[in-house]
Amino acid sequence: MVDIQLSCYTIKSHGAKIARLHMYDWIILVLLAVIDGLLNIIKPFHRFVGKDMMTDLRYPLQGNTVPFCPVPLIGIVLPCVIFGGIYFKKKNFYDLHHGILGILYSVLITAVITDAIKDGVGRPRPDFFWRCFLDGKDLYDNVTTGVLCHGEKSVIKEGHKSFPSGHASWSFAGLGFLMWYLTGKIAVFDRKGHIAKLCIIVLPLLTAALVAVSRVDDYWHHWQDVFAGAIIGLWPYAYNTLQLAEAGIAANSFGVRPTEETVEEGQGEGGIALRDAVRPMEETVEEGRGRGGVAL
Repeated sequence: MVDIQLSCYTIKSHGAKIARLHMYDWIILVLLAVIDGLLNIIKPFHRFVGKDMMTDLRYPLQGNTVPFCPVPLIGIVLPCVIFGGIYFKKKNFYDLHHGILGILYSVLITAVITDAIKDGVGRPRPDFFWRCFLDGKDLYDNVTTGVLCHGEKSVIKEGHKSFPSGHASWSFAGLGFLMWYLTGKIAVFDRKGHIAKLCIIVLPLLTAALVAVSRVDDYWHHWQDVFAGAIIGLWPYAYNTLQLAEAGIAANSFGVRPTEETVEEGQGEGGIALRDAVRPMEETVEEGRGRGGVAL
């Protein structure tokens, strides 16, 4: 096996090349953002709400413990800052670019799915009574007993977007991506028994869980909405979990012993080192051909 040291892939040296290579990826990303914007503009389905249903929809109307604006900061900007910090240490622009592109795709695809379901389901929020009757004076149709809302239209519109929780899906999509990114960077499953690494990757999921729980505490969502939002945010990573589980079962069945402790470059005994991303195949092949040999 030939040990090949990664060169420095900086923005200056490889930025233009990567931009051309992934141009269509970024175009599709912009289209996803536009689609999600349109889904937030259109009027959601107004599910029938009868007088007898109001018993479970009388929770107080209050503000957000975690407003929507901080959610992209927590789920996108914070991970990108971490990606940037690793870039300045490793000087690997491939890793930085793919990290940013990956997390944006993860969050935007999740956002489109979440908002499409919100508009289609139209489930009323737990505080719907006070959105519908801002002054507390309820009014119902004499025949159907359906609500006759007289509150602000924008507040009522938002009141029909309970299922699923966007805060939960966004947070778990972005911070779930960060969890798996850090899992690879610090080699969590290297079978060396560093429990501290597990504590590091649990932090993003704990943050996402706290954001999700706040939605129930604020009476903006039912618990089912938050649970469904978390599943939507985490479902892209289910394959990774299955692969790890299968790898663990295979290793145990063949009696694979843990790898010997090694001291990596820049890592003290028992420390944590950052792994480089896999070197781009086309780059390796091109350099190998240039030398007249086969790159490994």
